[in-house]
Amino acid sequence: MNMFLHNIGEIDGAGAVSPNDALVAASGQSYDYVLANPPFGKKSSMSFTNEEGEQDRDDLTYNRQDFWATTSNKQLNFVQHVRTMLKTTGRAAVVVPDNVLFEGGAGETVRKKLLENADLHTILRLPTGIFYAHGVKANVLFFDNREASPNPYTKDVWYYDYRTNVHHTLKKKTMRFEDLTDFIRCYTPRNRHEREPTWNAGTNPEGRWRRFAYEELTARDKTSLDVFWLKDESLSDLDNLPEEIIENLEAGLNSFREVLAGLEIGL
Repeated sequence: MNMFLHNIGEIDGAGAVSPNDALVAASGQSYDYVLANPPFGKKSSMSFTNEEGEQDRDDLTYNRQDFWATTSNKQLNFVQHVRTMLKTTGRAAVVVPDNVLFEGGAGETVRKKLLENADLHTILRLPTGIFYAHGVKANVLFFDNREASPNPYTKDVWYYDYRTNVHHTLKKKTMRFEDLTDFIRCYTPRNRHEREPTWNAGTNPEGRWRRFAYEELTARDKTSLDVFWLKDESLSDLDNLPEEIIENLEAGLNSFREVLAGLEIGL
């Protein structure tokens, strides 16, 4: 509906909007660019009627020959799906939650294959709560597809940390285009091979733009790409906690109160 409201697709005719499950099979077409913000939620699931005639849900996995790993993790499947949609010279930018960067099992397999078979050159770490549910942590993966090769294509992954000590909300303090102008400058869109880090251990330890070599990342446990280096000021300044931490603490306290009230009733 949102796409129709923005004049994408035709309600009463053939259009660009498909109601089908995009993950079931390859699209049949390949593209130069894919920009995607897949739906969040860790697992894919399907509804069905069980033997008792009741509605039930079950994890949904996609067994595709063009996927590197079989998993019910929706985000990992979308990353794999996007890669299959690209031409050998295609480029992608995909919004993913943090679990894609550190989850083991299929997650480790997908990360290794992405580093080997594509050039995963940039990860933008976004502020908490920018996409969907309050507290959800998101990132943007930028990668270029490549033809098959025995050698890994990714040489370096550049990180821009626009999360640590950055606070936005969906209503009161929204993130605007100008908030990303420094990231765009660091990205150097005209020639990203001319990038220069702003982080330096000696002269600028607070720099948000830093490079990590392929060897450094693959040596990490589970090939985790969940990398941070800036000091979180909110952890040391208890008098000025950001809104999302205060709300999470209050929600936790309310849950404890409910449990306590239940115990008292039981006694």
